[in-house]
Amino acid sequence: MFKAVSTNQAPSAIGPYSQATDLGHIIFISGQIPLDPETMEFVSNDIKEQTHRVMKNIRAILEEVDLSFNNVAKMNIYLDSMDDFAVVNDVYASYLSEPYPARAAVEVSKLPKGAKVEIEAIATRD
Repeated sequence: MFKAVSTNQAPSAIGPYSQATDLGHIIFISGQIPLDPETMEFVSNDIKEQTHRVMKNIRAILEEVDLSFNNVAKMNIYLDSMDDFAVVNDVYASYLSEPYPARAAVEVSKLPKGAKVEIEAIATRD
């Protein structure tokens, strides 16, 4: 059985899902979009600022379960335009250190609320 993870330091779910689910040894973090957790509005239309907000939201959820980016084994990045890949990659890399998690990055036709980037993660407890 798993338990839902919730923190007010990340945006609340905008649908029938949890911010994350904790199975004890694996934590599945739902896709995060660049919503400010206080206002539930986008931080900006700028891809760099949106990516920073997404990574901060993921970090807040990790911290809620006493983990960090060092515990992340896999991340998936969804972009509304692959033209933004280099910028997103630079911001993404600034939050991580080696050994880097496994990752996929794909372009999709649309993201929730018109976001430019969404990132989901899977973390483990050692």
